[in-house]
Amino acid sequence: MAAFTSRDGGVSAPPFDSLNLGGAVGDDPAAVARNRQLAAAACGRAADGIAWMRQVHGADVAYAPAAGALPDVDATFTDAAAVTLGVLAADCALVLIADAAARIIGAAHAGREGIAAGVVPALVRSMTGAGADPGRMRAIIGPAICGACYEVPWQLRARVADAVPEAGCVTRKGSPGIDIRAGAAAQLARAGLRAVRRDPRCTAETPTLYSYRRDGQTGRFAGLVWLA
Repeated sequence: MAAFTSRDGGVSAPPFDSLNLGGAVGDDPAAVARNRQLAAAACGRAADGIAWMRQVHGADVAYAPAAGALPDVDATFTDAAAVTLGVLAADCALVLIADAAARIIGAAHAGREGIAAGVVPALVRSMTGAGADPGRMRAIIGPAICGACYEVPWQLRARVADAVPEAGCVTRKGSPGIDIRAGAAAQLARAGLRAVRRDPRCTAETPTLYSYRRDGQTGRFAGLVWLA
């Protein structure tokens, strides 16, 4: 099972209003804790059963045998039925993967740096090493800033596109851009996944989602995945 939260239905005050799930953005820790309880309850899960990563825009992957903090990684996987994997974003793509037959799930935080570093294929490799099969895996790429909105310098676009050609694009202004979801989808396909869906929403264009590019100081929404 998988879900993406929005910014609605929580208790945080502006500029984090209202369902901010990020604990490192300057919000009141008590509000974040309450928001995580509300989000978990909406999914029928326990808030203390979520494994959260301290995301660093890298490509390291960790196994999550139990809930709690996973420091300095951008992808995690588990086969533990009691564990919900949580991943946070405010423009980056959240990639959730499951092999139902192997009973293994994974989650990755894939921004431009993570895509270039290969966090998505690294997660697929780690899950495969634990007994999953890319041919059986199903993945969903969550809301992210779209390529039409994500304007970057030419040098940055070139560096990311050198690593993942499909991520290079042109914005609606005609300037250099990065399409994070296109890059993630291409990496999943090359890793052997055939069942990949994309949430079409652009964070910068969707007021009910957090967007750092749009708002500056803001909260984080989450992707959550767990074994049914």
